[in-house]
Amino acid sequence: MIASRSYLNRGLTPQQVSASRQKYGGNTLTEMSRKGFFGQFIQSFGDPIIKVLLAALCINVVFLFRDFDWYETVGIAIAIFLATFVSTLSEYGSESAFVKLQQDAAKISCRVRRAGMVVEVPIGEVVVGDIVLLQAGERLPADGVLITGKLQVDQSALNGESKEAEKLPITGGYTWSQQVDFLDKGRLFRGSIVTSGEGCMEVRAVGDSTFYGSMAREVQEETRESPLRLRLGKLAGILSRLGYCAAALVATADLFNAFVLDNNFYWPEILQTLQSPHLVVAHLLHAITLAITVVVVAVPEGLPMMITVVLSSNMRRMLGDHVLVRKLVGIETSGSLNILFTDKTGTLTKGQLEVVRFLAGDGEEYTSAAALQGQTGLWELVRLCAGYNTGSQLSGGRALGGNATDRALLDFIAAQGPQKGYTRSAVVPFDSARKYAACRVSGPKNLYLVKGAPEKLLANCTRYYDATGTAQPLRRESTLRLRIGEMTRRAVRVLALATSDAPVDESGVPSGLTLIGLVGIRDEVRPEAKTAVRQIQRAGVQVVMITGDNRDTAAAIAAEAGLLGKSEADTAVIDSAQLAAMSDSEVKRRLPGLRVVARALPTDKSRLVQLAQSCGLVAGMTGDGINDAPALKRADVGFAMGSGTEVAKEAGDIVILNDNIASIGRAILYGRTIFESIRKFIVFQLTMNLCAVGVSIIGPFIGIDTPVTVMQMLWINIIMDTLAGLAFAGEPPLDEYMEQPPKRRDEPILNRAMAGQILWMGLYTVGLCVAFLKVERVRPLFRFATDPIYFLTAFFALFIFSGIANSFNARTHRLNLTAHLGKNPAFITIMAAVCAIQMLLIYFGGSMFRVAGLQFKELVSILLLALTVVPVDMLRKLLVRAARRRSARN
Repeated sequence: MIASRSYLNRGLTPQQVSASRQKYGGNTLTEMSRKGFFGQFIQSFGDPIIKVLLAALCINVVFLFRDFDWYETVGIAIAIFLATFVSTLSEYGSESAFVKLQQDAAKISCRVRRAGMVVEVPIGEVVVGDIVLLQAGERLPADGVLITGKLQVDQSALNGESKEAEKLPITGGYTWSQQVDFLDKGRLFRGSIVTSGEGCMEVRAVGDSTFYGSMAREVQEETRESPLRLRLGKLAGILSRLGYCAAALVATADLFNAFVLDNNFYWPEILQTLQSPHLVVAHLLHAITLAITVVVVAVPEGLPMMITVVLSSNMRRMLGDHVLVRKLVGIETSGSLNILFTDKTGTLTKGQLEVVRFLAGDGEEYTSAAALQGQTGLWELVRLCAGYNTGSQLSGGRALGGNATDRALLDFIAAQGPQKGYTRSAVVPFDSARKYAACRVSGPKNLYLVKGAPEKLLANCTRYYDATGTAQPLRRESTLRLRIGEMTRRAVRVLALATSDAPVDESGVPSGLTLIGLVGIRDEVRPEAKTAVRQIQRAGVQVVMITGDNRDTAAAIAAEAGLLGKSEADTAVIDSAQLAAMSDSEVKRRLPGLRVVARALPTDKSRLVQLAQSCGLVAGMTGDGINDAPALKRADVGFAMGSGTEVAKEAGDIVILNDNIASIGRAILYGRTIFESIRKFIVFQLTMNLCAVGVSIIGPFIGIDTPVTVMQMLWINIIMDTLAGLAFAGEPPLDEYMEQPPKRRDEPILNRAMAGQILWMGLYTVGLCVAFLKVERVRPLFRFATDPIYFLTAFFALFIFSGIANSFNARTHRLNLTAHLGKNPAFITIMAAVCAIQMLLIYFGGSMFRVAGLQFKELVSILLLALTVVPVDMLRKLLVRAARRRSARN
């Protein structure tokens, strides 16, 4: 219903304002409850690996009260605290997108007419029924309809379309609907910006009822569990079960040794021991102590810390590639992407309209201002028309104000600027009904300048200007129309520039125009976009462009960016109306072949992300506007553009600082690198774990009750956890990772190939250690008769050095263990430091570490034995390769 004249002039009374606020609510956004820092810190203890570590910590505290191992216990506690604290610090503020929305809203005030007066009120005080006065530069405070005036509105933050929308007053038959339609010329949306014109808006929806408010609700919704957390949960279950089984075996072996082996299978002595309560309790405590030690060794307490370290170190690296990581888990998730929904504007394209072609009346085409400047006479006319027949102005070498087309034309001549010595008058502003704009210029030349739609002006052109600026008869109109069709099919908007000797006013364009030329304007595809898209697709990631453009324009841009083949145009492109008509099951069926969604609404983006996730896919989303925030938040990983709104950045996990889709390819590569680094670390750690547990189980059966002491086990844990985590965290991103297919969301971290490598090397190392301990001919080589401590020191050194050698096996699948090693200097440094510390322990560890100094020949012997793990693993790699070749042939 159109407002009456008296209502329009007076607005609402204070009583009506109060009644409206009571009925429809205020213009504020409802904030859902969110956890504080401490609440998120407590929640982070729910991490599966952390739960296992907490269990190990509790067992340590409860059962080791007699021989309390402060080192091990404090080490576990510190690992738990650091991992949870750093994780919480990273994730805290993940709901700050909503806070940013509120902060942005709080800064806005607007002019409303109330009780016959114009007053300025904060946006939060606007109510349904208010008459809001609007002019260029102001942000709309609520949803409503235009009742007087005429506006050009930038809705790009809401619908992603760079072209301004024209808004006209509603007519008598207008009906308000909750259905969002950005093409509705009478409807205005909160968050849009008035770029030109003046008018009055009647408010129809406020607060949560606005389109802006619906997005605010969506950015507060909880997101689903990340792929990394899901995989860690499965790994924790496997490791805890293995650890507890190993602990049970060790305890059983220790008790069997104490009651049976020590009594030489003599049943009377066995029964006598069992009937001695103090001996039974002592043996039970010793068995429980060993079992707990095995659990602590088997559980990778360094894994949460290692993951934090590897994520943090790669976060710093990624800054060099213009990728800012806001949430650590977003890095690894990037590597798991199956499908990427990408915005067009500012991601695949440059994000601003620019002149990409100039077609002269003789058919000559110029692709840049520099090329046209050589045609002096023609270039002066272009400068004249672009510089004076415009609503924009140059400031600091950049076009400001006016509409996007005016700014593009003015930027085209910005290097030299408009012609000097002219004044303009008789301005006819652009109107969508007239499809042209005009003005009169006075100076060295006196004429009318006209620009507008080719179909409006070209038919009235009888002459054209040649390169010297001389008018010539126009004889190639049909050729020019063919060229216009070609540009239109390539998503290029064509504008005709002309002059007139006769006056031009709002009544129409006279005949006898002289054509300056045809200007092709569009948001150009980034030069690197096609290569980047190809790289992402080669990595097995489906790329879908979502845009507010029409179907033909969207298809043309997608084809140029390499998203769309010629044969796919009909089946791979849909628009919002088609999408809305499809059921969820039909969309899922069409999803694998989808490449472009045109005329998209923000709700379409969220729906597509949700349906992709329900198909088991890991979905990524790029965006820069307020409209993108809900989908960025809902996606498994949201890529916000650096030039985008603060709301989008707060909703995203990763910010692409240079707005370049190529940087998203780098983020995917880093994500895959991190996942590979975690796998390498797990292979290394679990191999050492298997060796430590295996030796602890077998030791009592071969006459050595404690092959590895508690202090030695602590040092082994430090190597396995902290130092190895730092070493593997620096693994370089390799292009070969982009050739691999994406990992399934539920794909386990520990796969069959890794398990095979762990078993192969773990069993070999256990066998090597047991043979060293059991074979009689070994003992004389290490002065066993003089003092067994030399032999046990040699065993300790063998265990550590074989683990260090195996770290080189774990870091690459190649036979060349030094492959890409130079790109991770930290690995060499850390492993050299471990070797140096081990040498110091051998010679200075004393009774604390149960060691004594080895002779040089003894040390060399141990090093040679330890290095045998390298050829053994090479044999495994050769066997795996041979098996793969046979499989490929079959």
